[in-house]
Amino acid sequence: MTPPSPATNPLKTSGDTTLGLFLRLGFFVLTVFVAADFLMPVLYYWFGLQAGGTIGNAATGLIANLLTLAIFDRRPFVDIGLRLSQASAYHMVIGVFLGGGAATLLLLGPLLLGQGHLVLRPHPEFLWSSLIFYLVTIFFHAAGEEMIFHGYAFQLLVEKIGPFAAAIPVGVLFGLVHAANPNANLLGIVNTVIWGVLLGCAFLRGHDLWLPIGMHFGWNAVLPLFGVNLSGLTIEVTRYFYKWDLPPLWSGGAYGPEGGLLTTIFASILFYVLYRAPMKPQPAAIATCLNEPDEV
Repeated sequence: MTPPSPATNPLKTSGDTTLGLFLRLGFFVLTVFVAADFLMPVLYYWFGLQAGGTIGNAATGLIANLLTLAIFDRRPFVDIGLRLSQASAYHMVIGVFLGGGAATLLLLGPLLLGQGHLVLRPHPEFLWSSLIFYLVTIFFHAAGEEMIFHGYAFQLLVEKIGPFAAAIPVGVLFGLVHAANPNANLLGIVNTVIWGVLLGCAFLRGHDLWLPIGMHFGWNAVLPLFGVNLSGLTIEVTRYFYKWDLPPLWSGGAYGPEGGLLTTIFASILFYVLYRAPMKPQPAAIATCLNEPDEV
């Protein structure tokens, strides 16, 4: 169990709070770009596209948060919301249940109504080792994206400009970054923006990264298990792929369910479920405004 650090306002450690904010944000963003530019090509070469991208994503988030915390605030890395406690374990489980449960219901519904079918692949192959490797890579990919989008920089914005003023633009940025994915469509980008805001709200509810990591992981893990594309990427995990009878407006077409109206509906419902779900908020070390009872 990791003891919490004193919940002080990091902006007050620099003379000019506005200058301190821009220096920290600028350094964080620059570090993300530099780390990604240097790491990704090497890791793609060594480990391939999927594993290399996952390792690079997680490493980029780790490096950006570690360096910014160490240089500007002299804080431990866990202060970005990665403390280990009973509450963090609870949030992780709740997150996986919410994200994975929503993805399961989204795909089971059409199956039960005869609007979706599981079709055996032409050359079916399944290995338990491949499944474990897949789940591990998906977890670290989700953790890496959450460290980048809802780690130090996001929490600093929450402290300075307010919770929802930070969650919305960061959610938009989250969606726009995914616009470069294969087969991306306008509705897919909109849905990814919705998910970006939803994951930001998950941090606001739990005051840690474990809840959004769990939701992110649960959603991303379940979709390929049913044989559908994940954000435009085809990841073969099981012997089956998912064949839709619904039009692309609902199924998402080649981008996967995230490019269709079903995801719009389920992601919107998750906002309400997230609001009503029982949480165990931990003291926030960077976004200390969340520790005020009436803030969120």
